[in-house]
Amino acid sequence: MTSHDTTASPATSAPVPRPSSSDALLSVRELAVHFPTSDGVVKAVDGLSFDVHRGKTLGIVGESGSGKSVSSAAILGLHNPARTRISGEIYLNGVDLLTLSSEQMRKRRGREVAMIFQDPLSAMHPYYTVGNQIIEAYRVHNDVSKKAARERAIEMLDRVGIPQPDRRIDDYPHQFSGGMRQRAMIAMGLINDPSMLIADEPTTALDVTVQAQILDLLQDLQREFNSAVIIITHDLGVVAEMADDVLVMYAGRAVEYGPCKEILTHPEMPYTWGLLSSVPDVKGDTSARLVPIPGNPPSLLNPPPGCTFHPRCVHKDKVPGDLCWTVEPRLEPGQRGPGHTKRCHLTNPDDIYATEVLPEVAPGLVEES
Repeated sequence: MTSHDTTASPATSAPVPRPSSSDALLSVRELAVHFPTSDGVVKAVDGLSFDVHRGKTLGIVGESGSGKSVSSAAILGLHNPARTRISGEIYLNGVDLLTLSSEQMRKRRGREVAMIFQDPLSAMHPYYTVGNQIIEAYRVHNDVSKKAARERAIEMLDRVGIPQPDRRIDDYPHQFSGGMRQRAMIAMGLINDPSMLIADEPTTALDVTVQAQILDLLQDLQREFNSAVIIITHDLGVVAEMADDVLVMYAGRAVEYGPCKEILTHPEMPYTWGLLSSVPDVKGDTSARLVPIPGNPPSLLNPPPGCTFHPRCVHKDKVPGDLCWTVEPRLEPGQRGPGHTKRCHLTNPDDIYATEVLPEVAPGLVEES
């Protein structure tokens, strides 16, 4: 295993959730991202493994602080190595990104793997036009004239649905609406035809109509470029719309992983149940109360022993003995086979979900999948 810092101690004893496929474009194995602080080591990501295939979309979901964005930043090599301990393996097109130098990673960032950030207004420089920033992103990886790069930028702005792209290319970010800025960020991310695209909460600040347009755009462009996509979100409706596979994260670890339809219709981890139950049903009783997950996420400086979710889990009394308090569950195949894995001590999750949880889940969400 490649390691940037051997003092990091991810849970290497846990089994790899799904074997690496020879055709996987991105293969992450036992990724750990730890931040040393004066109070101790923050284990933001600890033993994370997943695959993404070309033309497919992986949805990563979980509450704030679960490690979603930290893991994506590790894939792009955006963490400061002087302040971060990173270990594991991140294979993109067969190359372990964690073995590359900063300069080697910089040459791949934007060309082979690109990112659409959550807030395009802060991600874009306010003092430069949108066009200049897209042109720069293109010329970094292509030896072309500024005129050719400008033509390419106009072409991409037109492709993502920005009207009058030959004029709007000279506007500044603040002159674009929120939806237009997000489209410009997508154009910047795709201008070098990357094989891997990471979208971090790409629709959070947008209204519902614009959200739908952005998701449709991403799906259309994915089909056009046959790229692999990771979409990071807390919105399970977005996951139901876009994802082929779903990775549920909690306290820096994967707690459930599998095909999207399987995760949304037959989840086996109480944390996933909580996420599903807290989604409002826009087609149902408007006076019905949401069912939030009780408590707060654990401290990543000092996570609880055993199952990290047990302090918030309302089903832990169904596990015999004190397993939930003392033994950390392994990420193992669920009741429906090895393609669906879960980190939980419950032996009959299907029965519990069907009788106690499913009545509280918004039916429209399950139908979307």
